[in-house]
Amino acid sequence: MNKWAILSGIEGNLAAYEAVIADIKRQINQVEAIYILGDLVGPRPETEKVVERVRNPRHGELEPLVCKGWWEEQCLILHGLGPNGEANDLMAQYGGETVKLLFESVSRQTVQWLRNLDFGFFELDCLLIHGTTVSIDEELTPDTPPIQMLDRLTRMQANNLFCGRSGLAFQYQLQAGSVTTDVTTLDSPKFPQTMTISPRQIIGVGNVGRTLGLATYTLYTPSTNSVEFKTIHYGVSQGFQNKSVKVTSTEF
Repeated sequence: MNKWAILSGIEGNLAAYEAVIADIKRQINQVEAIYILGDLVGPRPETEKVVERVRNPRHGELEPLVCKGWWEEQCLILHGLGPNGEANDLMAQYGGETVKLLFESVSRQTVQWLRNLDFGFFELDCLLIHGTTVSIDEELTPDTPPIQMLDRLTRMQANNLFCGRSGLAFQYQLQAGSVTTDVTTLDSPKFPQTMTISPRQIIGVGNVGRTLGLATYTLYTPSTNSVEFKTIHYGVSQGFQNKSVKVTSTEF
């Protein structure tokens, strides 16, 4: 069965990305597409190598489809190309050292490439996006209220929403049912409206690079609508003249 490999949050971690690609290769040609849902770059010195690796896959590898994430947006802001002029969120969350490192880790050429990335992807009945249809920095989690989840899905008429902002791996299912709404004005009665809801789901795809030694990504099979989370344990062993990445994987 053909599957999609869906990644997010590489955050400039080259070893983590290599570990995931190695695991994808072990799927015996079952993976037909790779999606990276934002946060490809991050405040790490090897960020440029990660971008180069993604943009130039090796022989026999799929070329990933990449969309913008929170770190890409912060990078664009730092270079005067974002929706606002100050990286206040970045400064508040991570401090000045991280701001400086992110600015120095991403070249101007890469910034221009990031600028042209898509906001997300709509394939079949699936929306693949970093945050949500409302904002690139909005996090959906297993604790998000169902009515909010439904709103984020119906804005694009999607049955499956894949997102990476939270960094969590989860499957949140909305069962079939209906929602009734009404509007009350000062001079007219209520006008109730009922919307029928078909089964839908929101999938948090995990995070590849944030936690050293541990990468999580998602496999999705469109023909069966099945979701599989993959956890990769990796480590870097260094010898006198070589460096290798050891990888083990688990499924859950």
